[in-house]
Amino acid sequence: MTQNTSGNKMWGGRFAQGPDAIMEEINASIDFDKKLARQDIEGSKAHAAMLVHCSILTPEDGEKITKGLDTILLEIEKGDFQFSRSLEDIHMNVEARLRDLIGEAAGRLHTARSRNDQVATDFKLWVRDTLDTLSEQLADLQKAFVQLAEKNHDVVMPGFTHLQTAQPVTFGHHMLAYVEMLGRDRGRFQDARKRLNECPLGSAALAGTPFPIDRMMTARALGFDGPTANSLDGVSDRDFALEALGAAAICSVHLSRFAEELVIWCSAQFGFVSLSDAFSTGSSIMPQKRNPDAAELVRAKAGRIIGALNALLIVMKGLPLAYSKDMQEDKEQTFDALENLSLVLAAMTGMVGDLTPNIARLKEAAGHGFSTATDLADWLVRSLDMPFRNAHHVTGALVALAEEKKCGLEDLSLAAMQAVEPRIHDGIFDVLSVEKSVASRKAYGGTAPENVLEQVKRWKSLLDE
Repeated sequence: MTQNTSGNKMWGGRFAQGPDAIMEEINASIDFDKKLARQDIEGSKAHAAMLVHCSILTPEDGEKITKGLDTILLEIEKGDFQFSRSLEDIHMNVEARLRDLIGEAAGRLHTARSRNDQVATDFKLWVRDTLDTLSEQLADLQKAFVQLAEKNHDVVMPGFTHLQTAQPVTFGHHMLAYVEMLGRDRGRFQDARKRLNECPLGSAALAGTPFPIDRMMTARALGFDGPTANSLDGVSDRDFALEALGAAAICSVHLSRFAEELVIWCSAQFGFVSLSDAFSTGSSIMPQKRNPDAAELVRAKAGRIIGALNALLIVMKGLPLAYSKDMQEDKEQTFDALENLSLVLAAMTGMVGDLTPNIARLKEAAGHGFSTATDLADWLVRSLDMPFRNAHHVTGALVALAEEKKCGLEDLSLAAMQAVEPRIHDGIFDVLSVEKSVASRKAYGGTAPENVLEQVKRWKSLLDE
């Protein structure tokens, strides 16, 4: 048998009995939406100032409300505020405390607004603030990659396709690939911010308000470009959260890809890089182990972030206009996903700054698997005017010969090569080393060390802006 809780006085007569314990459990959102406290108070102060400006609220009541809200924010920041689940959400908790502090004037604050436009505004403000933070963190991670690329601009390593050795590349070029990805991630976050920057406040429950309010004033006060143009859309739109989660999901995939490479590269089988104890852990029974746990957790968090996007898409897919209580489920996964993305960005920035490439091992591996075979084919085209398909066939025959002799292409004698293609001359040896291979790839976007330094310069300039 459930017991009734004390009535929620904010609801008034019809709901005087209050929900029972089960209803309170499913209905209350204060456990998570208290994260919106600062945004809720910021929005309320802007709304109060606008009501005073429009002569809907007296200056005296406006001053009381503003001071009361400042007191509440201080209490929350100090940890002295008592949140009540019976009051359901952050909006009612703040308003109830405001009534305790200033009395009847608190009830005038909700004039010309609803919790529907209030929560949409609060949530937008939180997402916007978080996008700004994530953009800054992405820039920091890009800078860490750029620094690592500059330091290792001419270090040779194997480039892979299908996780098979393909062609030699420079370590710096490989690091800059992630700078490009992260640059697109920042662009997506910045685009999402631009689109969300319209203020729902003043849309009221769904139809707008008959009060002569100035929505442009509240929009400006809260840093929005302007108010939303349609009240129905204003209270029911969650595109801004979906778009933020979409950008976060793509970003998490990029971080997961590099985390996967770190896991592979740190293994004894590869030995390409090492991480210090700051980002590794030992085994409880195997003293020789150094596990790249931080990278593995970054990799795993991608699933959590992608899941949050899927969850909100499913919540929103069947909702008619305007607001439905389903939309209360928009916050927990958004809070969780974006906060976890912030955490993994910090972790990845630390790992990039911490990792040490094993230059000798990278160079050794760069020459495995006949990685300069394409260079040989290109040389046949350039030097012997051979059609590429013919050159591909000749190169394949030379690779087979080297496999038979259990040596590298560069170790084949000129005579052995000429037995396959008589026109080959000793100029062929100018392209068979991994250093000469990477140095030759000077076309824009290529892996040549000089290209890496040019891109480092370009990114430093962009990130300084």
